[in-house]
Amino acid sequence: MSFNVESYFSDLSGGNPILYYKGSIDSDLINRVLDTVEEKLISSNESPRLRKRVYNVLVESLQNLYHHVGEVPVGFEENTSGKFGFLAINKVADGYRICTGNFIRADETEELENRITRINNSTHDEITELYKFILNHQRISIKGGGGLGLVDIARKTGNKLGYVFRSYDADTSFFCLDILVNGTR
Repeated sequence: MSFNVESYFSDLSGGNPILYYKGSIDSDLINRVLDTVEEKLISSNESPRLRKRVYNVLVESLQNLYHHVGEVPVGFEENTSGKFGFLAINKVADGYRICTGNFIRADETEELENRITRINNSTHDEITELYKFILNHQRISIKGGGGLGLVDIARKTGNKLGYVFRSYDADTSFFCLDILVNGTR
């Protein structure tokens, strides 16, 4: 094993931790996380606009985890869950950093990287047009998505999507998505 999932996420401790989770991704968890984060944002007196943006991006991020998480590889210490993922939310100087991570098949990394690169190389207007195009021409995939999640995150944040793929074994990679949500958009 060339990549240690636990070490990677423990290194994401920059800023003030709001929430850190690793384990099974299911609908109950999504609801609990959304409620918890919303309460923490309200109690920290964040502006309603930033709270809404963080909440909306968090919804998309959790849906991406839920719908696109790959199978847990044999030998992984927490392979009791069919939908294993990580979530870290940190308060940083200019907003909030939402980091997610999940296993994907190694043969899916190139297509996903191409999609993210296309999004990151687009202007805000181009992202808005891509968003509208996907809405009007959407085909639901086997995993239940239409390809809108990452585009919507980029549209709502106005920031580039940070990401990394780490090889876990010959058949599996770990995909980490790093999103900055701030008050600039």
